[in-house]
Amino acid sequence: MSTKSSKMGVVGLTILVAVNMMGSGVILLPANLARVGSITILSWIVSAIGAMAISYSFAQCSFYVTRAGGMSAYAEEAHGKSSFFMASYTYYLSLAIANVAIAISVIGYLTPFFPWLAKSPINTCIGVILTLWVTTIANFGGARITGQISSISVWGVIIPVASLAFFGWFWFHPALFIHAWNIQHKPIGTAISSGISLTLWAFLGMESACANSEAVENPKKNVPIAVLAGTGIATVIYILSTSAIQGIIPNNELANAAAPFGLAFAKIFSPSIGDTITLLAVAACAGSLLGWQFTIAQVSKAAAENGLFSTLFSEVNTKDVPIKGMVLITAIQSLIALMTISPDLNQQFNILVNLAVFTNVVPFIFSLSALPTIMKRHAVSAQVYMKSTFIVMVALGFSLYGIASTGTDAVFWGGLVMLLGYVIYGFRAHRFPSATAVTATRPDF
Repeated sequence: MSTKSSKMGVVGLTILVAVNMMGSGVILLPANLARVGSITILSWIVSAIGAMAISYSFAQCSFYVTRAGGMSAYAEEAHGKSSFFMASYTYYLSLAIANVAIAISVIGYLTPFFPWLAKSPINTCIGVILTLWVTTIANFGGARITGQISSISVWGVIIPVASLAFFGWFWFHPALFIHAWNIQHKPIGTAISSGISLTLWAFLGMESACANSEAVENPKKNVPIAVLAGTGIATVIYILSTSAIQGIIPNNELANAAAPFGLAFAKIFSPSIGDTITLLAVAACAGSLLGWQFTIAQVSKAAAENGLFSTLFSEVNTKDVPIKGMVLITAIQSLIALMTISPDLNQQFNILVNLAVFTNVVPFIFSLSALPTIMKRHAVSAQVYMKSTFIVMVALGFSLYGIASTGTDAVFWGGLVMLLGYVIYGFRAHRFPSATAVTATRPDF
């Protein structure tokens, strides 16, 4: 049992939350946000409010529901076993899609060094697929190596992005920012919505940031504080860095940049410094992808051990690595890369981000909508219930808004994927106790 001295305090947990969120999600965003305009600073603000509401709600869920399963366990508290499966299934798919988007980020930042990658959509797709397989195979060595690489490489994004957030303003030109305000001349509400799915993408991962209460000092107090503070820190850095870069690089140039942060440092200092930042970003994205490929394998392994997924996903090697599950999901990711192939790398990234946001936010809704029931079962005070219910309603409202902002294509395909999940569960449901008594009689017809 952990002693108080060995537990994580609020400061350490806050840093952990911020670092967990600031992986590779932001690395291609400036180019995509530039296509909407600098008005997306308002999208960041809306997303920040929604993200903090979601983070706080997850912190509350993690305090009351301590059994294994995370979002899936929260969902089951109110919606039953099928929602446990659906939360696991949609989250699993969201990670698979998001990892393809991260691989595209790697290729985008590699194109200045290997122009061949950008010569045709086929070349780009080959590069993405190779990146996925290399990072998968690199995981065969086990969790310890993966964790060490990921914990070091993530700073290759955090350091340049944070540096630009706080020091890039010395090279900021207000005229560039103002000129790029609303380049598509859309109504303000429409323009903000156009940026929501992109800004929400940067916050994905906050659901994994709530530490187990057993590892934290005074979890009921410190976990919500750390989650909100960590999300706030990430938000400030996101807003400052993406706004600064829109006043450093002309909008038309930024919108077509394959490596926007590298380009920013090249303009501020020199091409060689820009190349160094670009290489750091490549290493960071690759390390992030390495970690997320391992994470998705662990998600499917846990689901298989609970009888939700095929036992194939739970088969491991001598280093406890579910290789078969990794190979299968990487094959699926390769197919996703082929299905979303586009002449424009940023356009392909956008398609994948919208799909990833849809499939990631669905389990948010499954799990967070269970919080009122969870609190009722734990007999919380009326004051706590009212406060947390208000916050979770903000979180759920923003989640629905985030899904709507992904566009009709993402909602259409995401909806089909969800329905397929229920079909799959229909073949797995017999493994779990039925809510109603069943009489084993044979029909006469």
